[in-house]
Amino acid sequence: MAAETFVFNIAAKLLGELVSPAFQEACLVWGVESDLRRLENTLSNVKAVLLDAEDQQVHNEELTVWLGQLREVFYDAQDVLDEFECEALRKQVVEMQGSTTRKVRHFFSSSSPLIFRTKMAHKVKDIRARLDEVAADRAKFHLSLRSDDRHVVRGREMSYSFVQASDVIGRNQVKENIVEHLMGPSDGQSITVVPVVGIGGLGKTALAKLVFNDERVIEHFELKCWVCVSDEFVLKQLLVKIIKSITSENRSDLDEEQLQVLLRNNLDGKKFFLVLDDVWNEDRGNWIELRNLLIGGVNGSKILVTTRSPTIASMMGTMSPYKLEGLLHQESLSLFIKWAFDEGKERQHTNLVEIGDAIVKKCKGVPLAVKSLGSLLYSKFDERDWLFVRDNEMWKLNRKEGDILSVLQWSYNQMPSYLKQCFAFLSLFPKDYEFNTLNLIPRWMANGLLQSPNENQEPEDIGNQYIDELYSRCFLEDYIDLGYLREFKIHDLAHDLALSSAQSECLIINCQIQNISKKVWHLSYTDNTWQNENVLKCLQKSKGLRTILSMVKGVGPSTKSFVDSCVSNFRYMRLLDLSDSSFEVLPSSIGTMKHLRLLDLRSNCRIHKLPNSICKLQNLQTLNLRGCEKIEELPKDIRYLIRLRMFFMTTKQKSLLGCPSSLRRLALYDCGNLESLVETMQVCTSLRMLHIDTCGGLISLLPTLKFLTMLEVLIIENCERLDLTEMEDNQDDFPMSLRMLSFNGLPQLVAMPDWIRRSIKSLQILLIESCPNLTAFPEWLVNLESLRGLTILNCPKLSSLSKGKLCLPALRSFIIAKCPELIRRCQPKIGEYWHKIAHASDIYLDYKRIK
Repeated sequence: MAAETFVFNIAAKLLGELVSPAFQEACLVWGVESDLRRLENTLSNVKAVLLDAEDQQVHNEELTVWLGQLREVFYDAQDVLDEFECEALRKQVVEMQGSTTRKVRHFFSSSSPLIFRTKMAHKVKDIRARLDEVAADRAKFHLSLRSDDRHVVRGREMSYSFVQASDVIGRNQVKENIVEHLMGPSDGQSITVVPVVGIGGLGKTALAKLVFNDERVIEHFELKCWVCVSDEFVLKQLLVKIIKSITSENRSDLDEEQLQVLLRNNLDGKKFFLVLDDVWNEDRGNWIELRNLLIGGVNGSKILVTTRSPTIASMMGTMSPYKLEGLLHQESLSLFIKWAFDEGKERQHTNLVEIGDAIVKKCKGVPLAVKSLGSLLYSKFDERDWLFVRDNEMWKLNRKEGDILSVLQWSYNQMPSYLKQCFAFLSLFPKDYEFNTLNLIPRWMANGLLQSPNENQEPEDIGNQYIDELYSRCFLEDYIDLGYLREFKIHDLAHDLALSSAQSECLIINCQIQNISKKVWHLSYTDNTWQNENVLKCLQKSKGLRTILSMVKGVGPSTKSFVDSCVSNFRYMRLLDLSDSSFEVLPSSIGTMKHLRLLDLRSNCRIHKLPNSICKLQNLQTLNLRGCEKIEELPKDIRYLIRLRMFFMTTKQKSLLGCPSSLRRLALYDCGNLESLVETMQVCTSLRMLHIDTCGGLISLLPTLKFLTMLEVLIIENCERLDLTEMEDNQDDFPMSLRMLSFNGLPQLVAMPDWIRRSIKSLQILLIESCPNLTAFPEWLVNLESLRGLTILNCPKLSSLSKGKLCLPALRSFIIAKCPELIRRCQPKIGEYWHKIAHASDIYLDYKRIK
């Protein structure tokens, strides 16, 4: 039986809502304070023993059943409390209009207050009675009182880099051997396949990346492709991945025969290098079928395969495999020290290094185990903490992958409870999925997974903290901090752990699925599942679903029947992803999904309008209409979405009217008719991020920016008529505190706008790309004291950085490409600007890393 997890976390969140001042006030209004007080007391008593129960259930199946019963009651209780919040928001919208119109009151009308009060009193009594009944059984388990005092990893200062810096230790020789083999002759083979084999966590993928990004390999091969194969070796999916790696285009809309033709056309006459990472397929027929399609390249093309299976390495390889072994002890210790201490601090704690030496020996040279435990002990200087790791029972567990799964499981167990549920949510995404926080955090938010003791902290900031902590615990890889977002992947072993942890809550489904447990709250689909009637019937049994997430690129529901099914069956849905759909009408019944927090309609190319009933979704936090190119105008009551924080849109309107004042992030894509943003910006004074992309009709931002005093990120792309310097005549002294600024594809930009100076102390990232008429940077560039990253791409007329002294003390990353004169002046040692940028830790000239 699967273990029940996250029960403590759900209880903690529920208790936090019950004791909040806003909810206490609502209790008095609706006359349910007595029952809710008793519910609160019972919940507090149960919560105190839940951590012990979650740990002990491994040895007690009856305890698992009890936790499952509690979890079901807790989720139902969340829905009841959410109904109170929905009613409060509905009343708030009506009061916004006062008595000026009956129409608004009718639009947002509900049952009478007396009926609502009676209905909710009954629901609260029912929840309280159910919880009392289940909670009464806790005495027979003899559980201990415990608080959630698990260690929170103190995050290091995250590095800023557009190219992930390698932390690989001890693999230089094997890397050189592989590179030498790739550069050598084909030994008579039509195509050479170089296999790398080793257990999970040894660093096979990291080694492959070192090879893939080696300058010699880049120059030797005309084409380079990277494909993560993972569990399913499905030919069509692999063809889509290979073509995307070559062309950057997703062609999942083509059938298999069309994909084969397209692949041959791309490989024909070219010497290519292909990495097939993390292969699990042992069916030789599948491999032969793919290999035959790859023979079209020039003689000398090579394939590098990484796998955990010696059988696969032997089947696919045309040579003896490189068997990756564990690190030598001294290499492991160096890696451990790098993760357990700030640089040089280990000299102050020789006693801890001695204990660490014993811990490293038990890791058997597996880098992921070494890094995981090093990060867990980072910032801990009490000798007892280190001895606890050295002498832990986990080392007695024997797993076929060595100790690494035991180590990761134990590291996971040390997570604070709030982080576990967020980590488990990642299991809904396929292996090797490329995450970014701008997409992930709204999904966490929609399900109420972000918690902070500071009520004033923005949820987006909390989400970024969670990501940083998961990275500090070594569960994430390919981590890049771009300032306004983080990009990363989850390590494949960590993904296995997430699947194991979330199996009672999260599920990935496909057309072959026969049954869906009623315990599942979050699901994603990986193929055309919505077309399968059997799957829809299975879904109808899962009344408590919170999340439906699409992992199918380019293909979504083509009729509104799937949406109708969601509306009628999943009343408590928080996240509904209908991206890449092609239905023409969104049913007006969508307005009944009052618990919905995120609605994704991205890339629907047929829908013409949204029903005005969508404006009844007062809990909605994120609405994505990007790529809905046929939408003529937004619903007239859009301003009543008073919880909306993130709004992505494509529209044919000339101006935006009535956007809600709650917006924190606004993104406009392909709004060719848009001429002005003034009306919108006057109310969106809390906006933190504004992204304008391909809005050809936009001429001016004046006086838009003066209203955006909270703006931190401004991205403007492909607006050929936009003049950013016309604001110079505006003498209004409005405050700005931009942290990130990006200009891309702006032919009108001749000089940097002077209004940027208002962010001179806050600006951290400046990116200028494809501005062909930009000739020089201003003198005030030297005063950007917080600037960490400066990127300049394809600005051929830009020849100078600054005439004065340029020190930029915080600069870490300096990237220039396709700016011939400027690059000449930045050449190492000899360039006149070299001394101004040499202190940066990452310097790239025409995409080549200098230091």
